[in-house]
Amino acid sequence: MSGITALLQQAVELRLLRSLDVQFALLLADDTQPARLLAAACLSAEAGEGHVCLPLSQLSREGLFNGRHPELAQAIWLAAGEPQDWTQVMAGWPALINSNSNSNSNSNSNSNSNSSEQAAPIVLSDGRLYLHRLWHNEGQVAHFFQAQSATQQFASETVRDVLDDLFGTEPDDWQKIAAAVALTQKTAVISGGPGTGKTTTVAKLLAALIRLSQGALRIQLAAPTGKAAARLTESLGKALQKLPVSDTERQRFPAEATTLHRLLGAQPETQRLRYHAGNLLHLDVLVVDEASMVDLGMMANLIAALPPQARVIFLGDRDQLASVEAGAVLGDICRCAEAGYSVARAAQLSALTGCQVEGHDDASAPAVRDAICLLRKSYRFDANSGIGKLAAAVNAGEPKAVDAAFNAGFSDISRQPLNDGEAYQAMLTEIAAGYRPFLHLVSQRAQPAEILDAFGRYQLLCALREGPFGVQGLNQRIEQKLMQMQLIRRPQGGSRWYQGRPVMVTRNDSALGLFNGDIGITLFDDEGLLKVFFPLPDGSIKAVQPSRLPAHDTAWAMTVHKSQGSEFDHTALVMPAQFLPVLTRELIYTAITRARKQLTLYSDEGVFRRAVQLRTQRRSGLLDRLSGESF
Repeated sequence: MSGITALLQQAVELRLLRSLDVQFALLLADDTQPARLLAAACLSAEAGEGHVCLPLSQLSREGLFNGRHPELAQAIWLAAGEPQDWTQVMAGWPALINSNSNSNSNSNSNSNSNSSEQAAPIVLSDGRLYLHRLWHNEGQVAHFFQAQSATQQFASETVRDVLDDLFGTEPDDWQKIAAAVALTQKTAVISGGPGTGKTTTVAKLLAALIRLSQGALRIQLAAPTGKAAARLTESLGKALQKLPVSDTERQRFPAEATTLHRLLGAQPETQRLRYHAGNLLHLDVLVVDEASMVDLGMMANLIAALPPQARVIFLGDRDQLASVEAGAVLGDICRCAEAGYSVARAAQLSALTGCQVEGHDDASAPAVRDAICLLRKSYRFDANSGIGKLAAAVNAGEPKAVDAAFNAGFSDISRQPLNDGEAYQAMLTEIAAGYRPFLHLVSQRAQPAEILDAFGRYQLLCALREGPFGVQGLNQRIEQKLMQMQLIRRPQGGSRWYQGRPVMVTRNDSALGLFNGDIGITLFDDEGLLKVFFPLPDGSIKAVQPSRLPAHDTAWAMTVHKSQGSEFDHTALVMPAQFLPVLTRELIYTAITRARKQLTLYSDEGVFRRAVQLRTQRRSGLLDRLSGESF
């Protein structure tokens, strides 16, 4: 091993790159092509961090490793030959397609250009490097949302009457406007923070669609995780009870939500899906909740499987964390709403709702802006809610407003220092107390449904996976503390299994009906055997033998990413003692908005303040491709 390869291996040892990144690069180049080797390794690393593409402007001495380990970055840059013109460096590289088409043809995944048909792992498009799969997926998504023209399927007078009946006639009702957007658009995106009434909106929207449509509608509800699907089923059921609909209309509502993996028919131990472009889904209306969690690949798979007549409504909070995998699709699309509605669209929505909707003339604005509605009013958090004030302050990136929220004496938020061993132990004691009511029910052999419900009232969230402030370290320490307090019993014979152990599935297993993110509780069944009990989206409970479970983790603590799609009465957030780039505004906002009634923060004030000021950036070309000319 010599030259730049040895230096890249040093980057792997320092965790600046993954071994996978270097191996990928070595498949496409070698030490005789040092600049190409560097570009391929960096592109792979960017995809691993959730970016869809790597702008060539980022391939610089200063941009390497985001400024970390500058001496190694300097050595690697010198070994790469200090490239100045990356386009020239990559000219004639068999591993790369140079797509010189404009944003319009790039957006069209069905383009017949030679570049799209060539087999090569890397694509250079509009000054960005892509893995071919991500370039293709981004094109599919851009084309889908860009090509959705408004469809006036129902008579305007009838739509207005139905909306007035379901929503009333308030002059500034953004829920009503959102429903009007979805009724007059084949694809709609509705984004709003906690308590803005996304579920209420979609319940009334479905009621309107059922009332306006002739004949039966095949309606499907879906979410990225089992927990999110179960919550959608529950919240939509509650919202439905309050609606002024007939028994006949009520029966036409879907009974339960499913996961996207179940919807698409994910096959065990493979990447294959039962439903795809060659075998379309059987539905007329699809509602996808927690759309911020849907990564670029899953969105492309979903789009490919939709039948031509399908009406799709995406719900989510654009300010939450993006998906773990590549892309921030909901966030990118919702940025198009910053241009406001077109003048014609604003006039249409005003006429349908009776609300005053402003329009803006901007020929350069993407057409998808007319398919988006941002909900503006929170019905959950009032002026006396610290959680609401804190979430707004964090979302705005204002540390002073954050401090003001904590210092205002709100009873529903608290901040505990975490700057020494004594504070750490005090935190563990408080966490154990948070789980005590749940464990009391376990010891009393209460019904699984009651126990599962109790576990969902308190949850510890972490920013990291490893270390004393991460999921792995805290799960071990919480178990030890619970054993010390005799709230759980030490397992026999070195087993990890004990009564009350919460577990989270980390790998899909469609044969068992369990998917990544599903949470179960270990309990004795009627025969005295330990089983893991999982709540299913339809409200039933499934018991599985521990030995049959797919890959899983203990879930006393979970990452903020894994908590998306869930809500807890009391949410606790632990942040590391030192600032790390993973600590961002979006991560904190997502954690805060998991709390219904109570939030406890364990963190150093300085670390928290820096995190509030740091925004997550997911590099992609989706916004530019959405801004291309209409098809």
